[in-house]
Amino acid sequence: MKTFVSIVGAGPAGLAAAVELKANGIKEVVVFEKEGDICSTIRKFYPPQKRVDKVFKGLNLNAQGICDFETETKEAFLERMRKYIKDYNIEIKFNTRVDGVEKINDLYKLKHENSTIAESFIVIVATGVFDNPKKPSYPIPEEVKNKVFFRIPKELPKNEKILVVGGGNSAVETACALSGSCDVFLSYRRKKFFRINEENLKELEKRKNKIRFLLGSDIERLEPAAQQVKVIFKDGSEEIFSKIFYCLGGSTPKDFLKKIGIEFINGKPKIDEFGESNLERIFLIGDIATDRGSIMYAFNTAHKAVKRIVEKYILKEDKIDTDSSINSLS
Repeated sequence: MKTFVSIVGAGPAGLAAAVELKANGIKEVVVFEKEGDICSTIRKFYPPQKRVDKVFKGLNLNAQGICDFETETKEAFLERMRKYIKDYNIEIKFNTRVDGVEKINDLYKLKHENSTIAESFIVIVATGVFDNPKKPSYPIPEEVKNKVFFRIPKELPKNEKILVVGGGNSAVETACALSGSCDVFLSYRRKKFFRINEENLKELEKRKNKIRFLLGSDIERLEPAAQQVKVIFKDGSEEIFSKIFYCLGGSTPKDFLKKIGIEFINGKPKIDEFGESNLERIFLIGDIATDRGSIMYAFNTAHKAVKRIVEKYILKEDKIDTDSSINSLS
């Protein structure tokens, strides 16, 4: 298929970009999503009824573009995004993984393995950073892999002894969600939390009698123990758990970006203030570009990128206009 703008990723940033493009009269827009539904990070990693915070790590932003929200539940936020999709008639190709982008003349070919998925004049990459959840440095024994998780399930376990590993907001939220039905331990290698937002600190305070804090603890290794998992800490202590949840964040999918030719500076993708990379007409937006973690920031990066696309590649007299560019693809 041929389209004017291809967006890789149907998370908040990618959907916001599609909304902004449609609002600017750009009709030939297609979103490609490797999963079977939108906002995969929120769907997979957020427990039921978890808050989606507008203010994230103290970053309180006003909407620069169309997409906006106030703090609400996971379910309400997903419904909000689905309404944007319906209202702006956004086309999404689900279960479609893009693992390569190749420039042929004036167009970019989006590829999966050796097949061409689409040809596009402009590409917006909005894949987020949780394509590959971070895993611990020590190996996870094969015998316990079915008891080790990197995301919270839709159906929460009950009456089990659970270890949550991590010191960020996702670890705290996971521990809080599980504490209602399980005996929960929270392991963090530092002696106090540094990156927790105010709302989560309040939730921790409410549940301080339901969560056992293992601050300053560092795991040496895991071992199988009957039908459970033995955790050996670096101080020599041991504890047995029925399940372990790792909440260590995610890493930018650098391999994909490097494969398509994106340059890096100090480990971060090289982009200008509008998100345009060293490859002309390839934009990076959301967490993959900034690693901020804020949904409002993702929305705003989408707005800035689309504004730049309109000004640089559509409105300028020495550039193409939307209709002619689309016609040139056919």
